[in-house]
Amino acid sequence: MESIFHEKQEGSLCAQHCLNNLLQGEYFTPVDLSSIAHQLDEEERMRMAEGGMASEEYRTFLQQPSGNMDDSGFFSIQVISNALGVWGLELILFNSRDMQGKG
Repeated sequence: MESIFHEKQEGSLCAQHCLNNLLQGEYFTPVDLSSIAHQLDEEERMRMAEGGMASEEYRTFLQQPSGNMDDSGFFSIQVISNALGVWGLELILFNSRDMQGKG
């Protein structure tokens, strides 16, 4: 029988360890997840700009830190979902409509 891959917790990189343990290999690094987070940040910035780049909401948005990552090693659920999407996997939240009545 093959051995089970287990990446031990290091710092606050829970998302990285969760993904790698789930996928059973060293597939994601903090740099990989940061790249996904930056891409999501850019998509959010572009959507906010649609309301007008001179708007107060847009200026306030630009002043806020990323909701997709921080310096501690936190990555949002959206980053995790997009990382799984790389492998053709879909994250379905347990309280979503897709899960209602299943259980």
